[in-house]
Amino acid sequence: MSEKLLPADLSFDGPFPRLSRRLRIGVVGGGRIAATQAMAARLSNHWEVVAGALSSDSDKAKARGAEWFLPEERCYSSFAEMAEAEAARPDGIDAVMITTPNHVHFDAARTFLDAGFDVICDKPLTNELTEAEELVRLVRDSGQVFAVCYAFAAFPMVRQARGMVKSGAIGKVNQVHVEFMQDWMMASGVTEAEHVKWRLDPAKSGATSTTGDIGTHAQQLASFVSGLELTNLRAEMHVCGEPKPLEDTVMMMTRYEGDVPGTLMATRYASGNRGGLRVRLYGSEGGIEWDLEKSDILKFSQFGEPDRILTRGQGGGIEPGVERYTRLARGFSEGVIEAWANLYTEFAMAVAARKDGVTPPDDWLDYPRVEHGAVGVRFVDAAVESHKAGGVWVACRREP
Repeated sequence: MSEKLLPADLSFDGPFPRLSRRLRIGVVGGGRIAATQAMAARLSNHWEVVAGALSSDSDKAKARGAEWFLPEERCYSSFAEMAEAEAARPDGIDAVMITTPNHVHFDAARTFLDAGFDVICDKPLTNELTEAEELVRLVRDSGQVFAVCYAFAAFPMVRQARGMVKSGAIGKVNQVHVEFMQDWMMASGVTEAEHVKWRLDPAKSGATSTTGDIGTHAQQLASFVSGLELTNLRAEMHVCGEPKPLEDTVMMMTRYEGDVPGTLMATRYASGNRGGLRVRLYGSEGGIEWDLEKSDILKFSQFGEPDRILTRGQGGGIEPGVERYTRLARGFSEGVIEAWANLYTEFAMAVAARKDGVTPPDDWLDYPRVEHGAVGVRFVDAAVESHKAGGVWVACRREP
């Protein structure tokens, strides 16, 4: 009898089920975000990190792997080597996380998809739209699972906001405002740090820095919560701090389907802002607001009524489908690692369902798919096109 990962009495209501074993995941890329995501994958209790291509230098790959407690024979110096070797092992990885600089995403993702592995990839999905569309095609043809690391969409109160907007709690959405404000590029000499250099190198980061890195988070969050597709934008990119080859600030006017207007701003040069990701939606009957730095709460207003503050936890107005994303009771804060863990939990459920031949209901898993990653790449392309043309309105192209 073939291995079954999901329980025989699987219910799609209530908490996510315990799998019959932890899934095995490999890591491509050994930087800070890789360590963060590996920590979150372990926290989900659905994944074991068992292999890695953590450096292109063989000695460094093994040294880095030892720090992660990886067996020496599963410390690879290239993602191609890792994909081939793991595919040949009876205990090979079930999936791979790709946490490299942007320019490596496409080749690494394609290699692992071709080898039959499910993939979770950092954003932006790729630097080129043609590459993003190729990944969409590969995933659709293969039926494999491909998640994109828009982890902020996995906060419980973001899921609560999305559910309330969908149910009509604020009426018809008529404005969408989102911003991601940071200040870490204000530090003197920061552009010389290794983890910053590639973000300002067009050969690695693509045509943008801030827009592709954190602007895509803002774009995805706004569409995720509102349920509306971004259709048009006009953008201006700026270098507000010391000279850089790519922007540290972008400001946009936006339009969503139904001609709903909005704004989008992203910067790394806003003093006093560390994790300043904020989304505000206003509708015909009220509004809803969420702030990353106050991630456990959601502000909900209905016109003419006292404002309500909803808090993460069980009960208290929290939707039952959202409760499965909480680990602690109210008053005990959860943060970005837990949100990452929620994303890795959903990814695990999707991988297990594919392996077991189970088709979950549409409302069971809401993780960002490869198609959402392609939307992010089109968003970046449109922003660059608009900026170069002097801030004109540009359509965000739909997938063919």
